[in-house]
Amino acid sequence: MINSKVLSIILGGGQGSRLYPLTEKRSKPAVPIAGKYRLVDIPISNCINSDIKRMYVLTQFNSASLNRHIKNTYHFSFFSSAFVDVLAAEQTIQSDKWFQGTADAVRQSMHHFLEHEFEYALILSGDQLYQMDYNEMIDAHIEARADISVGTYPVNAKDGTSFGIMKTDDQNRITSFIEKPSADVIVDWKSDVSDEMKQQGREYLGSTGIYIFNRDLLVELMNDDSTVDFGKEIIPQNIDKLKIVSYPFEGYWTDIGNIDSFFEANLGLTDAIPQFNLYDLDNRVYTNARILPTSKISGTTLNKAVIAEGCLVHAATIERSVIGIRSRIGKESTIINTYMMGCDSYESLEYIEDNRIDVLLGIGERCFIKNAILDKNCRIGDDVRINGGPHLKDTETDTYVIKDGIVVVKKDALIPAGTII
Repeated sequence: MINSKVLSIILGGGQGSRLYPLTEKRSKPAVPIAGKYRLVDIPISNCINSDIKRMYVLTQFNSASLNRHIKNTYHFSFFSSAFVDVLAAEQTIQSDKWFQGTADAVRQSMHHFLEHEFEYALILSGDQLYQMDYNEMIDAHIEARADISVGTYPVNAKDGTSFGIMKTDDQNRITSFIEKPSADVIVDWKSDVSDEMKQQGREYLGSTGIYIFNRDLLVELMNDDSTVDFGKEIIPQNIDKLKIVSYPFEGYWTDIGNIDSFFEANLGLTDAIPQFNLYDLDNRVYTNARILPTSKISGTTLNKAVIAEGCLVHAATIERSVIGIRSRIGKESTIINTYMMGCDSYESLEYIEDNRIDVLLGIGERCFIKNAILDKNCRIGDDVRINGGPHLKDTETDTYVIKDGIVVVKKDALIPAGTII
């Protein structure tokens, strides 16, 4: 089944500077997550599970790996109208500029969307972790006879300063909106939420950046090129003119736009009952169907470890860590609170000998790695010690970055044997 009333538009975001250095060589939606997926797999999988199978992904920075992932992953029947297409920012007669914001990205791509029949545009973000049946939001939108629906999520006062915060009436109609209020202002913006949310101190309705627009209205709004952003301009400017309703969502949802939240979202998957459930057969997360061997683990003590396929592990201990595809970890190494993204390929013995490679892909022997993110294809030599934590100052070198105490080893980086960070 394909929901022919809905066209999905997934916004890939801008340069992704808050996720640097993970976005140094790839766009934000292409950042690997959970050991085997990419961020863009989350909204695409939610769409597929909701029978919404016509999707555009909008991006403009480092989109080659994202293009490759989508091309290799999402294949639908020749006899189906389903598709996932990447639209990178392009120069046209109408515009020769980069995307200036979320609304501008949609505006510049409208000529592609209007080639399709649809009644509702579902606009999503490419850097969030959650599972949602979009049909429930679409049904609520239709029932409310709304012009625009905004997905909202209860947040606490501290987090609320990073969100667009809104108030609603008893019909869920949005009556007022403020973008990223300061700590002293947000106290006046409490909303009526469930008792469970109140107990958690989450009494402020934050915008998730998930929107539903009626087609004709979207076309009309996009004709005005003075606005460039949905959250900062279009939503607040039209609260009194249009019927804009809130769709409250109280399941697990997190914006993983910075290194700290990205790190915690990944390590959270090691919990006994993770908030994001990768094992839900009704809400599968789809990704590239790689043909990889099983993982082989020798002499390793595992505690709260998530290990993807194709790994060769001889570590002494792996604790509260996510180990990505094709990872290699040497003997007597200890890995704690670490997300290791893995590798894109294996190195054969012949290749290693022919190229005289001293430091192999993966982690060497007798290493100690804690509070770190190891990007794809890292080479960590023997006896390397990486001990991340709040005692470390933010810094950047050619091979690694320290942000909020988290040591991020860059993609393809080589950390020589004996290095101490």
